[in-house]
Amino acid sequence: MKSKEQQEAEFRSFTQAHRGTLRRQAYLLSGDWFEADDIVQKALAKAFSVWRRVDPVGAPAYVRRIVVNTYLSHRRLAWVRRERTDDDLPDRPAGHPQEDVDVKLAVVAALDRLPARQRATLVLRYWEDLSVEDTAAAMGCTAGTVKSQCAKGLAKMRGLLAESEPVRA
Repeated sequence: MKSKEQQEAEFRSFTQAHRGTLRRQAYLLSGDWFEADDIVQKALAKAFSVWRRVDPVGAPAYVRRIVVNTYLSHRRLAWVRRERTDDDLPDRPAGHPQEDVDVKLAVVAALDRLPARQRATLVLRYWEDLSVEDTAAAMGCTAGTVKSQCAKGLAKMRGLLAESEPVRA
């Protein structure tokens, strides 16, 4: 049995190694760095409270699932929805010369307009490059649900990206 100091050191090491990845995942889910920080902080607090029971090998997947669940529950809070910025406000600089950056911003903006579960599914499946089974495990659903959420999410993303495509002369 590990001492409390050993558990804390192990958790600190895990956090240092994985916090950046978890923060990026939370940002891709939420579309807001500040909200991502809140989500990761809450997820790590939940993970720390049960750390003595967590298998070190499965810890990244376990905490990833906590991040997804925290994001989904965070979305249900009324105050979070009220704090969202208006869609009419520009969220990227005008006349940006780097086309790749514009494409990434368009994808993140389109992701932001998807329902929470579709967004979470697409981020885990394609951005985090998880298999269908690993995505299902992270979200606590079936592989069929992952496939249908991906299909619906990708179809909606295509439509949103087609709407936002700039007219070229």
